[in-house]
Amino acid sequence: MTTPRIKIAISTQQLELLDGENVIFKAQVSTARNGVGEVFGSECTPRGKHIIRAMIGRGCAKGTVFVGRRPTGEAYSPDMQKQFPDRDWILTRILWLSGCEPGRNRLGNVDTMRRFIYIHGCPDEYPLGVADSHGCIRMHNEDIVQLFDQVRVGMPVMIEE
Repeated sequence: MTTPRIKIAISTQQLELLDGENVIFKAQVSTARNGVGEVFGSECTPRGKHIIRAMIGRGCAKGTVFVGRRPTGEAYSPDMQKQFPDRDWILTRILWLSGCEPGRNRLGNVDTMRRFIYIHGCPDEYPLGVADSHGCIRMHNEDIVQLFDQVRVGMPVMIEE
């Protein structure tokens, strides 16, 4: 029996949900515009072995706005983007990641979970397939809902260049 896992390839901006060698879900993503890196404050996407530490947003409507991992009661609209153009929109669902490699992506100033690195929904008009996030892995809302419904807390996540 194989353990399902997520693989994120920075070079292709692709996320795959795998069961053994079988791809059971695939989507384009957007990783950090600052590239890869693990240091706190870098706004880079961390590499290496991770797990899903928490799943947030089950049952929320598509477009639900989150701040501090809590729904604000707002539903995202393009008008909100115009009103708050610099806001880093976290929408619909959150898969909060935790690093598994002490000194690389866990503990100290390289701790993925303390850096609040997520796989999360973003406005559907945001381009995917290009590195443009603040460190997290962005997905369109329909894709994050589909992924969320197929994963569990503790599932392995590998982020590779």
